[in-house]
Amino acid sequence: MSTLALLVLVLLLLVGLIVVGGLGYFVYRHLALLGPVSVAVAAAGVLAALVVGAAQAGDE
Repeated sequence: MSTLALLVLVLLLLVGLIVVGGLGYFVYRHLALLGPVSVAVAAAGVLAALVVGAAQAGDE
């Protein structure tokens, strides 16, 4: 894996952690949004799994 691809993956990881932290804080402050945010986080997890699969397929 090239250095640029590794840097992009690390930046995506950092942005993802910031988004998940922000959503966690948002749900903590507004409990009525727990359901919709949970669905969004689950969808983000599926998207992340697809990105990881694509990144691993690109290494071969």
